[in-house]
Amino acid sequence: MIIFDNHMHLRRDGRFLEAVKDFTRAGGTHFVLCQYPIPSLVIKEKSHKSCYRETLKMAEEIRSEVDVGVFVTVGPYPVDYLKLNEVFGREKTIEVMKKGMDEAADLCAEKLCIAIGEIGRPHFPVDQQVLDDSNEILLYGMEKAKDVGVPVVLHTESTTPKQCRELMEMGRDVGLSADKIVKHFAPPLIRKEENFGLMPSVLASKKNIVEALKKGSRFLMETDYIDDPRRPGAVLGPKTVPKLTKKLLDAEVMNENQAFEIHVKNPQKTYDIDLEE
Repeated sequence: MIIFDNHMHLRRDGRFLEAVKDFTRAGGTHFVLCQYPIPSLVIKEKSHKSCYRETLKMAEEIRSEVDVGVFVTVGPYPVDYLKLNEVFGREKTIEVMKKGMDEAADLCAEKLCIAIGEIGRPHFPVDQQVLDDSNEILLYGMEKAKDVGVPVVLHTESTTPKQCRELMEMGRDVGLSADKIVKHFAPPLIRKEENFGLMPSVLASKKNIVEALKKGSRFLMETDYIDDPRRPGAVLGPKTVPKLTKKLLDAEVMNENQAFEIHVKNPQKTYDIDLEE
């Protein structure tokens, strides 16, 4: 059985390979490795290339050590804007962040990454100028994703139907279809009138997934595991998606068709990838 975690971070100073082994031992078969922010390196090099290459290198090491499917997403993390702005000022920061979108798009064009992300806006209140600049950078990233034919994975403030509509309209303005906009860390906004066609990547708490299944099965499951030694198991541990999926199947809260749609059909359609056991 294929079990897919749509959003995990890994760090060399974290559990790294041991976290992946936990995932596979629990029954996980495939996951998305999302680039971990390294703002100090971006500031040093005025480029995201080294960050992205490090993520790709980690993915290769995982594939060589663990029997698991790994897909990579990279992009300029939106909160990095604030740290770069302290050093470079607004104009240079916007330039470096947009360059990061270009660099991510190049790797997607080379088929080394499956999406640009996580990109978007800070998840906490910021002033209007930061919000405006973040939206400008995000729109540019959406345009680059459309150009190379990949989705975007979005990190934003708390998700609401109103926000989903705004993000869908932003994508539409540059020709990126709503189903190529993956809303990371989403609540169970599953119906089209709630998400306006975006693909929700639902944080895999039992409460969230049970609520989502009541509405349908057009969603992805994620842990947003951050592999931070200071916060063990945050946001959710690497065993969560496989363990919860099996538990819900055993309890007949989820059926096999729903599991197939969530873990195989939705990822394949969203990212244009093939999943094999």
